[in-house]
Amino acid sequence: MPEPIMQGLLRRWLRGPSLRTLPFRQVCTAALLIGLVLLSATIHAEPLRLSIPPETMHAGATPAHGSARLSLEDAVAMALENNRGLRAERLRPAIQGTFEAQERARFDPVAFADLEIARDRSVRQFQEIQVQETFRSERERAEAGLRQNLPTGTELTLSVRGNRAESSRASEQFTGRGGLSLTQALLRGGRIESNLVRLRQAGLDVTASEYELRGFVETLVADVESAYWTMVLAAEDITILENALRVAERLLEETRGRIRAGERPETEEIGARAEVALRRQGLIDARSALARSQNRLSRLIRAPGSDWDQGFVAVSPAVPTAYELEPIAVYVALGRDHRSDLNETRLRLQRDDLEIVLTRNGLLPRLDFFLTLGASGYAESLGGALRGSQGDGYDLVAGLRFELPLGNRAAEAGASRARLTREQTREVLYNLERLAIQDIRAAWFEADRAAAQVQAREDTVALQEELLRVAEIRFRVGTATGLEVAQAQRDLLESQLSLRAAIIRFRQASTDLLLQSGTLLLHRGIETPGQEPIPF
Repeated sequence: MPEPIMQGLLRRWLRGPSLRTLPFRQVCTAALLIGLVLLSATIHAEPLRLSIPPETMHAGATPAHGSARLSLEDAVAMALENNRGLRAERLRPAIQGTFEAQERARFDPVAFADLEIARDRSVRQFQEIQVQETFRSERERAEAGLRQNLPTGTELTLSVRGNRAESSRASEQFTGRGGLSLTQALLRGGRIESNLVRLRQAGLDVTASEYELRGFVETLVADVESAYWTMVLAAEDITILENALRVAERLLEETRGRIRAGERPETEEIGARAEVALRRQGLIDARSALARSQNRLSRLIRAPGSDWDQGFVAVSPAVPTAYELEPIAVYVALGRDHRSDLNETRLRLQRDDLEIVLTRNGLLPRLDFFLTLGASGYAESLGGALRGSQGDGYDLVAGLRFELPLGNRAAEAGASRARLTREQTREVLYNLERLAIQDIRAAWFEADRAAAQVQAREDTVALQEELLRVAEIRFRVGTATGLEVAQAQRDLLESQLSLRAAIIRFRQASTDLLLQSGTLLLHRGIETPGQEPIPF
């Protein structure tokens, strides 16, 4: 017999004659009948249960129309390909490479050429003989050669020069000269180490930009993973809240039925309706959170010109395979070697060491040895002059050049500044290492806390489910109100939402721990420049 009919018969029977006028056997029969009805209601009634569908333990909400399925790996790959900030950062090493090429060009040979043409005409007055003479001359000179500076502090010049001269008093004559000039720095600028400082500093700047790029990529990947898991959490919250709303609506309908049957006061409907309103309110907030998380993820991974209105459906499992962490000392040791900011600062320290080499060189006086050696000839043609067909000669010049600024205050100030800058960078590095260790330890503690919270909240969910089951039984036997059932449902809902948040928090904390230790890209299998530790 259906439950409402049984309840109606019992109500009519109980409103009949007083139990005192009935025989004892009839009273026992009635009590037994009432117990059977209550037991039937407890067994056959549909439980008011809050549960997470199995599929939400591994993915987000049900795919919406037009939404794209997206795994965590796909999201990271799209960010590495489409993110505009990363595209801009990728240009930094190339830009720094131009400075290195510019410094290397200081040692490239230089070809030069010079052409000069001169025409003179003058009138001379001889007073003694009262005669005027017009004097005319023509000169043409051409020179070409190569000039090069060497890292040894040597400047070489190899040149060939040809001259043509003609005047009103002399016939046309050609002279030619080939020569070699050498200038060698003996003190200032005479060491290869000091002459290559700027080139080596430019190379360090290129390497530092690679580590800076690596740090940007690590941060981008961490942001993408964080946004992805936030989207997963929002989608799962929607699923849980939708299920909670259905349960609250079913409880409202059952409460109304019991009120119509006279089993509950009308005031209980208000509490059930309030519970439905709360579930709808929470569902609105969860949907808004999902939209915001998808908007953030879109900025990170979408290509320019793509449709931002298209949603995502996460397909990567939210529940990790394990909640285990390596000892904290392991992450600290990895962070010392692989953190991009530490390696970049160590490169700055190497750059400062080179600056000291350069400024020490500037303290030295200038002492150069120079040598010029040439062979010349003349003839009636330029080719003959270069061969010395009508005569040849040579020229040789050698000497020393010395220079020392009195007081040398500029060089002293530069050397002092370089030493202080290196000391400052060294202290910055020590402080940065301490901050890095603090960040790594804090991230480890947070990840460990999140892992422990997952286990604790799983136990809480199991206990809240049992409390809800007891509240439902008491509600159906009449010893609990609908408000108490609603409160138990609310506690279970909050514990389920808290469990999902703890799982996602562990995911995000694990990512942050890898980011702080500088190994996020290594764990994700992403190769970038700047992954080798810089010795210190």
